[in-house]
Amino acid sequence: MQSQLLSPALNQISPNFLGAVLVSGRRRSADGQEVGGIRYSADMSLIDRAEARRTAALASIAADSQAALGQYFTPYQAAIIIASLPKLPSGTSVRILDPGAGSGMLSAALIDRLLSDRPDLVIHVTAVEVDETQNPLLSETLSDIESLGNITTELVSSDFLSWALSTTQQFDLVIQNPPYAKLPTGSESQRLLRMAGIDVPNIYAAFLALGIRLLDDGGQQVAITPRSWMNGTYYANFRHEFVKLAGIDAIHTFESRSKVFGDTGVLQEAIVVSSTKGRHADAISVYTSHDHCAEASCRTVPYTDVVTDDFIHVPATEADAAAVAWMQQNAHCTLSDLGLTVSTGRVVDFRSRDMLFMEPVEGSWPMVNASHIKQGEAHHPVGTKKPEWFHTDAVRESKLLVPAGTYVLIKRFSAKEERRRVVAAVWQSARAAAFDNKLNFVHKSGAGIDPDVARGLTIFLNSSQLDKYFRVFSGHTQVNATDLRQMRFPSLEQLKELAVIDRNSQDDLDAAVERVLARVGVAA
Repeated sequence: MQSQLLSPALNQISPNFLGAVLVSGRRRSADGQEVGGIRYSADMSLIDRAEARRTAALASIAADSQAALGQYFTPYQAAIIIASLPKLPSGTSVRILDPGAGSGMLSAALIDRLLSDRPDLVIHVTAVEVDETQNPLLSETLSDIESLGNITTELVSSDFLSWALSTTQQFDLVIQNPPYAKLPTGSESQRLLRMAGIDVPNIYAAFLALGIRLLDDGGQQVAITPRSWMNGTYYANFRHEFVKLAGIDAIHTFESRSKVFGDTGVLQEAIVVSSTKGRHADAISVYTSHDHCAEASCRTVPYTDVVTDDFIHVPATEADAAAVAWMQQNAHCTLSDLGLTVSTGRVVDFRSRDMLFMEPVEGSWPMVNASHIKQGEAHHPVGTKKPEWFHTDAVRESKLLVPAGTYVLIKRFSAKEERRRVVAAVWQSARAAAFDNKLNFVHKSGAGIDPDVARGLTIFLNSSQLDKYFRVFSGHTQVNATDLRQMRFPSLEQLKELAVIDRNSQDDLDAAVERVLARVGVAA
């Protein structure tokens, strides 16, 4: 399918398309009837009717069933954004696949757009949905779609994963909001996917991988998913395969975590990605809006600034792009290059209640958690409400304690409203200690590291430059050890020079990081 890029952002969509969505003169239903408990009025558009069905479907699903199937139906405005991102087909026909179609919201939004801008198109829609309770509503939406022009539809009542692995059909356009749920280890679905060369931890990534495979060369896929696949080792194989098979054309990000799927209770950061199989553009259009209802801003970004060998950046603003460029220019070493590694704290509090004490007991050791981190240093004890001492038998101590020495501690979690995403501190003690599982710690082969290197590394991690970069690099508030292993850091010489700077003010700290990284060579 040959195509041309045309008006992908919500605030840049063809006036014809928005007019059809918001006024819907030629797509009004003359029914004015009630079907399945849903009241349709004569002035409702195709998308209005689909939204009514989505709301009804959402209300009819039990919470446990929704979680089990990963069902989070696409809201009206989000569907319009998703439908706006693909390029318009330049041929005379288009074959559309809607995996996990639900009540048909995405198909309705896409058809409305296509008929507004290309009323001459011959269209076939294949909608796949495993939940048979949704099929009556989905059938109504497909029937509405067929009534609008030269369109045929097919409802496949099947599990998309098994159907996609067996079908011989190919498509020109895949539009989807895939289910979000972990892929059970040892499940039949996981076995079938691995036999097909797809190794992913979550069902949504399997949907994306299969969607790309079902496209003809030059076909497009647009999907709204969590952002988690863009970085980290869990999705590394999938990510590398995805960008090898398809080029990213456009990305739409949302500043708000909670509003896009607000009526479903989803707090995952959502992102919309449009890509073309077998084609790599020189630049990517990056759109940003506060949520699915707000007007979007747009930037055009070089492809290589977004898609790297390790992960996918989303520089939604000029400041984001500057943060990425600064890091690429000034930090060149991985922790491994520096002879260091990072691990997650070994003590999980709810599994270790019999080992944790509020007051020191004979033979106890410091129990260090996030509350002990203050202004780049870890202090113990501080009189927190959480246990500050650890004691158990010798066998378990050997597995859960770290030796005496100097370490860099990094909080694993931050609230979305916190000023900083990355918070680090130096821990230094002549005694062994236990680190909470909500901390990461940098070490050398399980033991402490050079104190100067630890202080310099803490300065760098607490810099505004690093925090800005991490927000572009990572789409969630959790700072994973796997993320830290992939990131780049200054050389050992640079870290040792940073160790002596004054940390009393954030401005002084940031100025020192800028000065040292600009002057000292990058050789480790």
